[in-house]
Amino acid sequence: MTDPKNTTNQRLTQIRDLLTMNKTATTLPWDPDSTRFPNRKELPQIPGAPDGAAWVWGDDDYIGRLNLLTPSRVAAAAKEVRTGEIVPVNLPLTHPNQPAFNRESFQHEIKPLAENIAYDDIYHMNTQSGTQWDGFRHFAHMSTQSFYNNTKGADILGPKANAKCSIHHWAEHGIVGRGILLDYRGYATKKGIAYDPYDYYPISYEELYHCGKDQGIDIRPQSQGGDIKIGDMLLVRTGWTEQYWAKSPEERDRLGLRKHVLGKEDGQRYAGLSQEERVLDWLHDCYFAAVASDAPTFEAWPSHESWMLHEYILALWGMPLGEMLDLEGLARKCRERGRWFFFFTSAPANVPGGVASHVNGTAIL
Repeated sequence: MTDPKNTTNQRLTQIRDLLTMNKTATTLPWDPDSTRFPNRKELPQIPGAPDGAAWVWGDDDYIGRLNLLTPSRVAAAAKEVRTGEIVPVNLPLTHPNQPAFNRESFQHEIKPLAENIAYDDIYHMNTQSGTQWDGFRHFAHMSTQSFYNNTKGADILGPKANAKCSIHHWAEHGIVGRGILLDYRGYATKKGIAYDPYDYYPISYEELYHCGKDQGIDIRPQSQGGDIKIGDMLLVRTGWTEQYWAKSPEERDRLGLRKHVLGKEDGQRYAGLSQEERVLDWLHDCYFAAVASDAPTFEAWPSHESWMLHEYILALWGMPLGEMLDLEGLARKCRERGRWFFFFTSAPANVPGGVASHVNGTAIL
Protein backbone atom coordinates (compact mmCIF):
# COMPACT_ATOMS: atom_id res chain seq x y z
CA MET A 1 0.00 0.00 0.00
CA THR A 2 1.32 3.46 -0.89
CA ASP A 3 2.15 5.73 2.03
CA PRO A 4 -0.01 8.89 1.52
CA LYS A 5 2.43 11.01 3.54
CA ASN A 6 5.37 9.87 1.41
CA THR A 7 3.42 10.50 -1.80
CA THR A 8 2.53 14.01 -0.60
CA ASN A 9 6.17 14.75 0.29
CA GLN A 10 7.35 13.58 -3.13
CA ARG A 11 4.75 15.80 -4.82
CA LEU A 12 5.84 18.80 -2.75
CA THR A 13 9.46 18.10 -3.71
CA GLN A 14 8.50 17.99 -7.39
CA ILE A 15 6.72 21.35 -7.10
CA ARG A 16 9.66 22.90 -5.23
CA ASP A 17 12.10 21.60 -7.86
CA LEU A 18 9.94 23.08 -10.62
CA LEU A 19 9.95 26.47 -8.93
CA THR A 20 13.67 26.48 -8.03
CA MET A 21 15.04 24.69 -11.15
CA ASN A 22 16.57 22.08 -8.86
CA LYS A 23 16.63 18.30 -9.23
CA THR A 24 16.26 16.50 -5.91
CA ALA A 25 17.45 12.92 -5.44
CA THR A 26 14.35 11.07 -4.28
CA THR A 27 14.24 7.74 -6.13
CA LEU A 28 16.79 4.96 -5.57
CA PRO A 29 19.30 4.66 -7.07
CA TRP A 30 20.02 8.37 -6.90
CA ASP A 31 20.97 10.32 -10.00
CA PRO A 32 24.50 11.74 -9.42
CA ASP A 33 23.57 14.79 -11.51
CA SER A 34 20.93 15.81 -8.96
CA THR A 35 21.37 19.29 -7.53
CA ARG A 36 19.88 18.56 -4.12
CA PHE A 37 20.45 15.55 -1.86
CA PRO A 38 18.89 14.56 1.49
CA ASN A 39 20.70 15.62 4.64
CA ARG A 40 21.91 12.99 7.08
CA LYS A 41 18.68 12.96 9.08
CA GLU A 42 16.59 12.54 5.91
CA LEU A 43 18.42 9.49 4.55
CA PRO A 44 16.11 6.70 3.39
CA GLN A 45 16.27 3.38 5.18
CA ILE A 46 18.04 0.92 2.89
CA PRO A 47 16.76 -2.68 3.20
CA GLY A 48 19.45 -4.86 4.77
CA ALA A 49 21.70 -1.89 5.56
CA PRO A 50 22.69 -0.45 8.96
CA ASP A 51 20.88 2.67 10.16
CA GLY A 52 22.41 5.76 8.60
CA ALA A 53 23.79 3.95 5.56
CA ALA A 54 23.84 5.90 2.30
CA TRP A 55 24.09 2.94 -0.06
CA VAL A 56 22.12 4.92 -2.60
CA TRP A 57 23.90 4.56 -5.95
CA GLY A 58 22.78 1.03 -6.86
CA ASP A 59 23.36 -2.55 -5.71
CA ASP A 60 26.54 -2.92 -7.78
CA ASP A 61 28.08 0.44 -6.87
CA TYR A 62 31.63 0.40 -5.47
CA ILE A 63 32.73 4.02 -5.94
CA GLY A 64 30.30 5.69 -3.51
CA ARG A 65 30.62 9.47 -3.34
CA LEU A 66 32.94 9.44 -6.36
CA ASN A 67 29.68 9.21 -8.32
CA LEU A 68 29.37 12.93 -7.58
CA LEU A 69 32.40 13.67 -9.79
CA THR A 70 30.26 14.00 -12.88
CA PRO A 71 31.50 15.52 -16.17
CA SER A 72 29.68 18.78 -15.48
CA ARG A 73 31.20 19.13 -12.00
CA VAL A 74 34.69 18.28 -13.25
CA ALA A 75 34.35 20.84 -16.05
CA ALA A 76 33.27 23.45 -13.51
CA ALA A 77 36.17 22.54 -11.22
CA ALA A 78 38.64 23.07 -14.08
CA LYS A 79 37.80 26.78 -13.91
CA GLU A 80 39.70 26.90 -10.61
CA VAL A 81 42.93 26.63 -12.63
CA ARG A 82 44.08 30.25 -12.90
CA THR A 83 47.85 30.44 -12.43
CA GLY A 84 48.60 26.86 -13.46
CA GLU A 85 50.84 26.30 -10.42
CA ILE A 86 51.29 22.59 -9.66
CA VAL A 87 51.48 21.45 -6.02
CA PRO A 88 51.96 17.68 -5.38
CA VAL A 89 50.60 16.49 -2.02
CA ASN A 90 52.49 13.20 -1.63
CA LEU A 91 55.11 12.28 0.93
CA PRO A 92 58.08 10.32 -0.46
CA LEU A 93 57.23 6.61 -0.47
CA THR A 94 60.08 6.15 2.01
CA HIS A 95 58.26 8.24 4.64
CA PRO A 96 57.27 7.80 7.37
CA ASN A 97 60.47 5.82 7.73
CA GLN A 98 58.79 4.01 10.66
CA PRO A 99 55.04 3.70 9.94
CA ALA A 100 52.59 3.70 12.84
CA PHE A 101 50.16 0.93 13.84
CA ASN A 102 52.72 -1.86 13.35
CA ARG A 103 52.78 -1.42 9.58
CA GLU A 104 55.64 -2.40 7.33
CA SER A 105 58.18 0.12 6.05
CA PHE A 106 58.56 0.76 2.34
CA GLN A 107 61.37 -1.25 0.75
CA HIS A 108 63.04 -0.29 -2.53
CA GLU A 109 65.36 -2.53 -4.54
CA ILE A 110 67.08 -1.72 -7.81
CA LYS A 111 67.41 -4.72 -10.10
CA PRO A 112 70.11 -4.55 -12.78
CA LEU A 113 69.03 -5.91 -16.15
CA ALA A 114 72.32 -5.15 -17.89
CA GLU A 115 75.02 -3.38 -15.89
CA ASN A 116 75.44 0.26 -16.99
CA ILE A 117 72.70 -0.16 -19.56
CA ALA A 118 69.30 -0.98 -17.99
CA TYR A 119 67.72 -1.24 -14.53
CA ASP A 120 64.34 -2.01 -12.94
CA ASP A 121 62.70 -1.07 -9.63
CA ILE A 122 61.19 -3.55 -7.17
CA TYR A 123 58.90 -2.17 -4.44
CA HIS A 124 57.73 -3.94 -1.28
CA MET A 125 55.08 -1.84 0.39
CA ASN A 126 52.01 -1.56 2.60
CA THR A 127 49.63 0.92 0.97
CA GLN A 128 48.76 2.19 4.47
CA SER A 129 52.36 3.14 5.25
CA GLY A 130 52.36 6.63 3.72
CA THR A 131 50.22 9.13 1.80
CA GLN A 132 47.16 6.95 1.33
CA TRP A 133 43.54 6.52 0.36
CA ASP A 134 41.63 4.23 2.69
CA GLY A 135 39.56 2.14 0.31
CA PHE A 136 36.14 0.75 1.15
CA ARG A 137 37.68 -2.65 1.98
CA HIS A 138 39.80 -1.06 4.70
CA PHE A 139 37.28 -0.44 7.49
CA ALA A 140 33.83 -1.87 8.21
CA HIS A 141 30.82 -0.72 10.18
CA MET A 142 31.93 -2.59 13.24
CA SER A 143 28.67 -3.68 14.87
CA THR A 144 27.38 -5.27 11.63
CA GLN A 145 30.79 -6.19 10.15
CA SER A 146 29.59 -4.67 6.88
CA PHE A 147 31.83 -2.82 4.49
CA TYR A 148 30.39 -0.36 1.99
CA ASN A 149 27.30 -1.53 0.08
CA ASN A 150 27.01 -4.76 2.06
CA THR A 151 30.46 -6.08 1.19
CA LYS A 152 31.63 -8.68 3.72
CA GLY A 153 34.97 -10.08 4.80
CA ALA A 154 34.33 -13.21 2.73
CA ASP A 155 34.14 -11.00 -0.38
CA ILE A 156 37.62 -9.66 0.36
CA LEU A 157 39.63 -12.70 1.40
CA GLY A 158 39.04 -16.43 1.04
CA PRO A 159 37.66 -18.92 -1.48
CA LYS A 160 34.68 -16.68 -2.35
CA ALA A 161 36.70 -13.48 -2.73
CA ASN A 162 35.50 -11.19 -5.52
CA ALA A 163 35.81 -7.62 -6.79
CA LYS A 164 33.31 -5.94 -4.46
CA CYS A 165 34.70 -2.58 -3.27
CA SER A 166 38.08 -3.27 -4.87
CA ILE A 167 40.25 -0.16 -5.23
CA HIS A 168 40.44 -0.70 -8.99
CA HIS A 169 36.88 0.63 -9.30
CA TRP A 170 38.15 4.04 -8.15
CA ALA A 171 41.06 3.86 -10.59
CA GLU A 172 38.75 3.11 -13.49
CA HIS A 173 36.46 6.02 -12.60
CA GLY A 174 39.16 8.56 -11.69
CA ILE A 175 39.33 11.20 -8.95
CA VAL A 176 39.25 14.73 -10.36
CA GLY A 177 37.38 17.79 -9.13
CA ARG A 178 37.45 20.88 -6.93
CA GLY A 179 39.49 20.73 -3.75
CA ILE A 180 39.29 22.92 -0.66
CA LEU A 181 41.97 23.28 2.00
CA LEU A 182 41.14 24.14 5.60
CA ASP A 183 44.46 25.12 7.17
CA TYR A 184 43.53 24.49 10.78
CA ARG A 185 47.19 24.43 11.86
CA GLY A 186 47.74 27.87 10.37
CA TYR A 187 44.59 29.19 12.02
CA ALA A 188 45.49 27.70 15.41
CA THR A 189 48.98 29.19 15.29
CA LYS A 190 47.53 32.59 14.42
CA LYS A 191 45.04 32.42 17.31
CA GLY A 192 47.55 31.07 19.86
CA ILE A 193 45.88 27.65 20.13
CA ALA A 194 48.61 25.22 21.22
CA TYR A 195 48.36 21.47 20.65
CA ASP A 196 50.60 18.57 19.68
CA PRO A 197 49.64 16.85 16.38
CA TYR A 198 51.27 13.70 17.80
CA ASP A 199 48.75 13.61 20.66
CA TYR A 200 44.98 13.22 20.95
CA TYR A 201 43.39 16.55 20.04
CA PRO A 202 39.81 16.70 18.69
CA ILE A 203 39.13 19.50 16.21
CA SER A 204 35.47 20.44 16.59
CA TYR A 205 33.05 21.65 13.94
CA GLU A 206 32.99 25.01 15.68
CA GLU A 207 36.77 25.35 15.32
CA LEU A 208 36.64 24.31 11.65
CA TYR A 209 33.89 26.85 11.04
CA HIS A 210 35.98 29.67 12.51
CA CYS A 211 39.03 28.43 10.61
CA GLY A 212 37.05 28.67 7.39
CA LYS A 213 35.75 32.11 8.33
CA ASP A 214 39.33 33.28 8.91
CA GLN A 215 40.15 32.08 5.38
CA GLY A 216 37.11 33.88 3.98
CA ILE A 217 35.14 30.66 3.48
CA ASP A 218 31.71 29.65 4.77
CA ILE A 219 32.20 25.90 5.26
CA ARG A 220 28.49 25.13 5.26
CA PRO A 221 27.07 23.33 2.21
CA GLN A 222 25.77 25.52 -0.59
CA SER A 223 22.25 24.24 0.15
CA GLN A 224 22.51 25.98 3.54
CA GLY A 225 24.00 29.19 2.17
CA GLY A 226 27.66 28.18 2.41
CA ASP A 227 30.52 27.86 -0.08
CA ILE A 228 30.87 24.06 -0.26
CA LYS A 229 29.58 22.62 -3.52
CA ILE A 230 28.39 19.07 -4.11
CA GLY A 231 31.39 16.92 -5.06
CA ASP A 232 34.06 19.14 -3.49
CA MET A 233 37.04 17.32 -1.95
CA LEU A 234 38.05 18.39 1.56
CA LEU A 235 41.68 18.59 2.74
CA VAL A 236 42.41 19.51 6.38
CA ARG A 237 45.88 20.51 7.60
CA THR A 238 46.43 19.53 11.24
CA GLY A 239 50.19 20.19 11.29
CA TRP A 240 51.26 16.55 11.62
CA THR A 241 53.51 16.69 8.53
CA GLU A 242 55.07 19.92 9.77
CA GLN A 243 55.94 18.23 13.05
CA TYR A 244 57.16 15.06 11.33
CA TRP A 245 59.77 16.97 9.34
CA ALA A 246 60.76 19.01 12.42
CA LYS A 247 61.68 15.89 14.42
CA SER A 248 64.87 13.87 14.24
CA PRO A 249 64.73 10.43 12.56
CA GLU A 250 65.16 8.84 16.00
CA GLU A 251 62.18 10.73 17.45
CA ARG A 252 60.01 9.89 14.44
CA ASP A 253 60.82 6.20 14.86
CA ARG A 254 60.06 6.29 18.58
CA LEU A 255 56.65 7.88 17.99
CA GLY A 256 55.85 5.48 15.16
CA LEU A 257 56.59 2.54 17.44
CA ARG A 258 54.31 3.64 20.27
CA LYS A 259 52.26 0.72 21.56
CA HIS A 260 49.04 0.12 19.65
CA VAL A 261 45.99 -1.23 21.49
CA LEU A 262 42.28 -0.83 20.87
CA GLY A 263 40.53 1.80 22.95
CA LYS A 264 41.26 5.10 24.65
CA GLU A 265 44.55 3.84 26.08
CA ASP A 266 46.11 3.44 22.64
CA GLY A 267 49.68 4.72 22.58
CA GLN A 268 49.18 5.84 18.99
CA ARG A 269 47.73 9.34 19.40
CA TYR A 270 47.01 12.03 16.82
CA ALA A 271 45.12 15.27 16.28
CA GLY A 272 42.15 15.07 13.94
CA LEU A 273 38.47 15.77 13.47
CA SER A 274 36.28 15.32 16.52
CA GLN A 275 33.82 12.45 16.84
CA GLU A 276 30.72 14.61 17.35
CA GLU A 277 27.27 14.84 15.79
CA ARG A 278 27.92 18.25 14.22
CA VAL A 279 31.01 16.91 12.45
CA LEU A 280 29.03 13.90 11.20
CA ASP A 281 26.22 16.13 9.91
CA TRP A 282 28.69 18.50 8.23
CA LEU A 283 30.78 15.79 6.56
CA HIS A 284 27.66 14.08 5.28
CA ASP A 285 25.53 17.07 4.29
CA CYS A 286 28.28 18.84 2.32
CA TYR A 287 28.31 15.83 -0.03
CA PHE A 288 32.07 15.87 -0.30
CA ALA A 289 33.31 13.42 -2.94
CA ALA A 290 36.30 12.64 -0.69
CA VAL A 291 37.96 13.86 2.51
CA ALA A 292 41.59 13.79 3.63
CA SER A 293 44.13 15.32 5.98
CA ASP A 294 47.85 15.35 6.72
CA ALA A 295 47.36 13.25 9.87
CA PRO A 296 47.78 9.45 10.07
CA THR A 297 44.16 8.95 11.16
CA PHE A 298 42.11 11.92 9.84
CA GLU A 299 39.95 11.74 12.97
CA ALA A 300 41.23 12.43 16.49
CA TRP A 301 42.87 9.26 17.71
CA PRO A 302 41.98 7.25 19.64
CA SER A 303 38.25 7.86 19.49
CA HIS A 304 36.71 8.63 22.87
CA GLU A 305 33.31 7.48 21.60
CA SER A 306 32.00 3.98 20.99
CA TRP A 307 32.25 4.65 17.24
CA MET A 308 34.75 6.08 14.75
CA LEU A 309 34.39 8.50 11.87
CA HIS A 310 35.97 5.81 9.67
CA GLU A 311 32.82 3.70 10.05
CA TYR A 312 30.58 6.45 8.74
CA ILE A 313 32.88 7.86 6.07
CA LEU A 314 33.95 4.56 4.52
CA ALA A 315 31.39 1.87 5.33
CA LEU A 316 28.13 3.82 5.65
CA TRP A 317 28.61 6.64 3.14
CA GLY A 318 31.18 5.32 0.68
CA MET A 319 33.42 8.40 0.89
CA PRO A 320 37.14 7.98 0.10
CA LEU A 321 39.29 8.93 3.10
CA GLY A 322 42.86 10.14 2.70
CA GLU A 323 45.61 10.29 5.32
CA MET A 324 49.17 11.65 5.57
CA LEU A 325 48.91 13.99 2.59
CA ASP A 326 51.75 16.51 2.52
CA LEU A 327 49.82 19.77 2.70
CA GLU A 328 52.70 22.05 3.71
CA GLY A 329 53.47 23.41 0.24
CA LEU A 330 49.79 23.69 -0.64
CA ALA A 331 49.04 25.67 2.53
CA ARG A 332 51.87 28.12 1.76
CA LYS A 333 50.75 28.57 -1.82
CA CYS A 334 47.08 29.01 -0.90
CA ARG A 335 47.96 31.62 1.73
CA GLU A 336 50.22 33.50 -0.70
CA ARG A 337 47.46 33.57 -3.33
CA GLY A 338 44.59 34.17 -0.88
CA ARG A 339 42.80 31.25 -2.51
CA TRP A 340 41.70 28.03 -0.81
CA PHE A 341 39.92 26.30 -3.67
CA PHE A 342 41.83 24.56 -6.46
CA PHE A 343 41.65 21.82 -9.08
CA PHE A 344 42.57 18.46 -7.58
CA THR A 345 43.44 15.17 -9.24
CA SER A 346 44.43 11.76 -7.85
CA ALA A 347 45.38 8.51 -9.58
CA PRO A 348 44.68 5.49 -7.32
CA ALA A 349 46.46 2.25 -8.13
CA ASN A 350 44.57 0.03 -10.57
CA VAL A 351 44.85 -3.17 -8.54
CA PRO A 352 41.91 -5.61 -8.90
CA GLY A 353 41.07 -6.81 -5.40
CA GLY A 354 43.11 -4.03 -3.78
CA VAL A 355 42.21 -2.61 -0.38
CA ALA A 356 43.80 0.84 -0.56
CA SER A 357 46.21 2.97 -2.56
CA HIS A 358 48.77 5.70 -2.34
CA VAL A 359 47.11 8.97 -3.34
CA ASN A 360 49.33 10.17 -6.20
CA GLY A 361 47.59 13.53 -5.76
CA THR A 362 48.17 16.95 -7.28
CA ALA A 363 46.58 20.35 -6.64
CA ILE A 364 46.59 22.87 -9.49
CA LEU A 365 45.92 26.55 -8.73
